Amino acid sequence: MRLRYGFRLYPTLGQQTALAKAFGCARVVFNDAIAARRDADIEGLPAPKSAELSRTLITAAKKTPGRSWLGEVSAVVLQQSLRDAERAFKNFFDSISGKRKGRKMGAPRFKTRRDRRQSIRFTANARWSITLGGKLRLPKIGDVPVCWSRQLPSTPSSVTVIKDSAGRYFAYFVIDTNPEPITGDAPEIGIDLGLGHFAVLSDGTKIAAPRFLRKAEKKLKRAQQDLSRKQKGSNNRDKARVKMARAHARVADARREFHHQLSTRLIRENQAIAVEDLAVSRLARTRLAKSVHDAGWSSFVSMLEYKAALHGRKVTRIGRFEPTTRTCSNCGAKDVPKPLHVRTWQCQECGVWLDRDINAAVNVAKAAGLAVTACEAHVRPEIVRAERGETGTHRSDLAARSPRRQTR
Repeated sequence: MRLRYGFRLYPTLGQQTALAKAFGCARVVFNDAIAARRDADIEGLPAPKSAELSRTLITAAKKTPGRSWLGEVSAVVLQQSLRDAERAFKNFFDSISGKRKGRKMGAPRFKTRRDRRQSIRFTANARWSITLGGKLRLPKIGDVPVCWSRQLPSTPSSVTVIKDSAGRYFAYFVIDTNPEPITGDAPEIGIDLGLGHFAVLSDGTKIAAPRFLRKAEKKLKRAQQDLSRKQKGSNNRDKARVKMARAHARVADARREFHHQLSTRLIRENQAIAVEDLAVSRLARTRLAKSVHDAGWSSFVSMLEYKAALHGRKVTRIGRFEPTTRTCSNCGAKDVPKPLHVRTWQCQECGVWLDRDINAAVNVAKAAGLAVTACEAHVRPEIVRAERGETGTHRSDLAARSPRRQTR
C-alpha cells in the first residue's frame, strides 16, 4: 500500500530561485507535449510516443538557442513532466470511453505562469537524498531545510515539491508500507453525516460540526476587500493576494487536521464502520453549498477508507437512496419523508419516539449488515393505556391459579 507523507520546506532565496526555474521548465515541457499531441490530432497522424517526445522536446531542445535553459534543471523533472502530460491524456480518453469512473474529465489544458500551484517530481534515479543533518538534497537546487513532524517508516520511492497559492513549499514523499492490523475486539457502528452535527454515531455519540469556514468568514471578507481595493498589477495587490491565500490555507489546514484526528479515532475504536454514499457534488449546488463545502464529507470518508485498509478494518458505503431517515429502527416501518426542521418524530406503528440523526445512523449500520441493535437509537416508548381486558384482576384468573378453589 502506498502512502504519501507531507512536510513543510523552508528554502532560502537562492533555492527559491532554483525551484522557480524548475517549475518553469517543467511547465514548458508539459505545454510542448500537449501541443505536439494536439498538432498530431489535427493533422490526422498517430499520437507521438513517449520516447519520441523525450528526444524532440528534451534532448534535442536543449541544443537549440531557444530551449538551452532546459539544461539548468534536472532531466528527471522534465521526464516526469512528460509522464504527467501522457497520464492527463490517458485519463481524458478513459473518461470519455467510460473506463474511468466519476465525472467526465476535460481535455488537458496548457499551464501558465500565473497558476498559483506549481509542482515538480523527483524519482529515485534523480539521486536526491536526505542528509545526516535532516535536509532534503535536491539535484541542481541544494540542501533544503525540512520541518520533520515524524519519521519516515521506510525509504521513499519519489518526492514531489509543491508551492501552493499561499507561497508555502511542501515535500511529499511516496512510501510503500505494509498493512498494520489492529488486534482486539471492537464494536461496529454506523455514521450519519450532517450539517448540524458533523457526525452522529449509532451508539448515540454526536460530534459537533467545527464550521471552520463560517468562523473565519469575517477575516476572509476583510482580506477579500483589501485585495479588491488594490490596483491590478501592483506589488501591493500581490501581497494582498498572498495574505488572502494564507487565510484560506489556515481554514483548509484546520479542516484537514480535524478529519485526520476523527477518522483515526474511529478506525482505532471500531471494527467496522458504515457510512452513506452522499451525492456531495449535487448537494454543493443547492442553497446549502457553503455549509456542504465547509463540512468536507468526501475527504473525511476517503480518509476512513484508506486508514481502514491500512489497519485491517472495514468501511462500507450504503446506497444514497436508502430511506434511513424515515425508517423506524425499532420496527422497520417506513414513514413519510421528514423536513429538515423535524429532529424527533414518533413511529406510527410501534409508537416510539426517535431522534432523527441517531435513528438514521442505526439504519445505516443495519443496511450495511452490521450487528447494531435498535435499542441503541435511544428510542423512547410512548405510554399506552392498557386494554379493558387487561386491567384489574378477574375471578376467572384467580380460579385458574388457586388449587384450593379448584378442589371445591
